[in-house]
Amino acid sequence: MFTKQNLLASLTGFLVMFFLGYAIWGFATEDFFEGHTLNNFMKETPDMLFVALGNLIGAFALSSIYGKWARGVHSAKEGFQFGIWVGVFTGFGMGLLNYGVNDLMDLTGHIAEGVIEIIFYGIIGAVIALVYKATTKKSD
Repeated sequence: MFTKQNLLASLTGFLVMFFLGYAIWGFATEDFFEGHTLNNFMKETPDMLFVALGNLIGAFALSSIYGKWARGVHSAKEGFQFGIWVGVFTGFGMGLLNYGVNDLMDLTGHIAEGVIEIIFYGIIGAVIALVYKATTKKSD
């Protein structure tokens, strides 16, 4: 769990999650989601310490699960496939569940969020897989 391979993949995954997440949700899609938000309860200024901590924990969890899931086969394709399933779970599984029980966004917002999360976690999975691949000991 606390192998050099997992820690490096977690650190790299964290950096990509943090900056790509900001680029997607804090910049590129901000206006879109503003138009599909039903009840805005976002903080005026996010607490970046907790955003970073959440991303770090999330990246460590994803890297640890990926390490078990991959069974030693590491490639960008395998990592992207892993990330797609994470995105399906978070984006559509949890997203549609949330649509059913709260008034955060309209259905269009939740569907768009699901698609974005599939792509986002696919990229994170590919990055984690590539770090695993790069740090795997070569057998002679």
